[in-house]
Amino acid sequence: MISTARRLLAVLLLTAAGTACGSEDPATTGKPAKVTLRVGDQKAGSQALLKAAGLLEGTDYTITWSQFTSGPPLLEAVNAGAVDVGGVGNTPPVFAAAAGSKIKVVAAYRQNVAAAAIVVPDASPITAPAQLKGKKVAVAKGSSAHYHLLSVLKKEGLTFADILPQYLQPADALAAFSGGTVDAWAIWDPFTSQASIQHKARLLVDGEGYVNGLNFQVAAPSAVDGKEAALRDFLTRLAKARAWSVNHKAEWAKVWAAETGLPQEVADAAVDNAVATPIVIDDAVVTSEQQMADAFSAEGLIPGSLKFADFVDQRFNDVVSAQ
Repeated sequence: MISTARRLLAVLLLTAAGTACGSEDPATTGKPAKVTLRVGDQKAGSQALLKAAGLLEGTDYTITWSQFTSGPPLLEAVNAGAVDVGGVGNTPPVFAAAAGSKIKVVAAYRQNVAAAAIVVPDASPITAPAQLKGKKVAVAKGSSAHYHLLSVLKKEGLTFADILPQYLQPADALAAFSGGTVDAWAIWDPFTSQASIQHKARLLVDGEGYVNGLNFQVAAPSAVDGKEAALRDFLTRLAKARAWSVNHKAEWAKVWAAETGLPQEVADAAVDNAVATPIVIDDAVVTSEQQMADAFSAEGLIPGSLKFADFVDQRFNDVVSAQ
């Protein structure tokens, strides 16, 4: 469950990283104040993409950006009312829903499953997933990598009780991996590319046959109802930017590296797996996520059971068809 202390911490650690346009003071202009859409992001993924595509400016609302280390703390901030909407992988909404968080999944994207990876040091004797038994594996709890790891273990007839999970956020996991204190790391791009290029990580297994490749924009119910026009415009811009990115990877990678401090070669490698196609949130998407929730519940990794459909709002599906 998400503790009050963690919620407060999520709020306190938020940093507004920039705005798309300034707001007007109604006291001096006589006009109503512009709506502010507070967007959560990871490694400046959405922000850099919109900027590279030339779609970040010209809104009739203000955007403020807050950066997070992974999806779970981002959704803690959404639940706490500190963020209106943010992009996460396929697993954080499941954990947030299981915790009773106030969230609505409002947009979906399908990504190359090669972005999901379990890596080992180049000199590691581990050559097959079954050999993870008894090993220390770094993973961010409640992240997309958490389900990837669960799925890989399940296929090998293993459970989390058969390994020594090290629940670490990406920066800490990278330090542990490069320092040799963990045997493997379950992660996603751009960290997959970073581990491979900078730390000679060797791919043990990617997401093929294990994960659904889904990513989501997840919003606070108050934003869905109270800032619907701004949210619709933001999701439309993001869908256009994702369509643009398919044929403009180099331009995107250049901005991504500049915005995050990622080495250019890492950003260049990561964009191949970061391209994501907007899709409607249909029954197939909901069913796939429900299967994930059931798997986590069966493993005892989330409390009880949940109905994923209760945390979905399909009113923005037309944004995809419009593209």
